[in-house]
Amino acid sequence: MILSDLLDLQEVDIEIDRLLNTRQSLPELEEYRRTHARREETGRELQRLRDDLRALDLELDKGQGELDILEAKLNETETRLFAGGMSSRETEHMRLEVQSLRGQRDALEEKILGLLDRRDELAAAVAEAERRVEEVAAREEELEARIAETWRKIDADLARLEARKSEMVAAVPDDLLELYEDLRRHKEGVAVGRLEHGVCGGCHLTLSPSEQAEAARSDPPRCVHCRRILVI
Repeated sequence: MILSDLLDLQEVDIEIDRLLNTRQSLPELEEYRRTHARREETGRELQRLRDDLRALDLELDKGQGELDILEAKLNETETRLFAGGMSSRETEHMRLEVQSLRGQRDALEEKILGLLDRRDELAAAVAEAERRVEEVAAREEELEARIAETWRKIDADLARLEARKSEMVAAVPDDLLELYEDLRRHKEGVAVGRLEHGVCGGCHLTLSPSEQAEAARSDPPRCVHCRRILVI
C-alpha cells in the first residue's frame, strides 16, 4: 500500500460523507416534516369536527323524537278538548294543557331549528377540513416521492463508492487502516495530507526542516502539528 493511495481512499470517504450529509439534509425533508405535522394537526381537527357533528346529529335525533312524542300528545289532547262532553273545569284544565303543550312544541321546534343551523355550519366546516386534509396529504405524498427519488439516486452513488472503497481498503494493512479511521473520526474526516513546500495538507501549517525530518522518521509519517498521516 502506497501512502499516496490513502489520499484516494480519503477522497472516496469524503464523497461518501458528503452524500450521507446530503441525504439527511435535503430541503424537502424539513418541508416534509412540517407538512406531515400539519396533516396530523388538520386530521385531528377534522376528527374533532366529525365528532361534534355526530354528537349534534344524535341531539337532533333525540330532539326530533321528543317533538314527535309531543306532537302526538298535543294532537290527542286537542282531539279530546274539541270533542267536548267534559265539565267546564275539565275543559279549562284540558285547554291549559293544550296551551302548555303548544308552548313546549314551539320551544322545541325553535331549538331544533337552531340545531339545524348549527349542523349546516358544522357540515361546512367538516367539508372544508376534509379539503385541507386532502390538500396537505397530496403535498406530503408529492414530497415523499421526490425524497424517495433523490434518495434512490444518492443510494446508487453510495453503493458504487462503497464498492470502490472495499476494493481500496483490501490493500491497506490493518494497523494503518485503524489509524486512518481513528484520525478521520477525530480530524473532521481528514486523516491524510500531502506535504507540499513544507506545508501540511491537513492542517495547512508549515513544518520547519527539522520538523519535516521528524515527521519522516515516523512510520507512517505524521504531521508534528496535527498528527495526521503525511504523504511526503
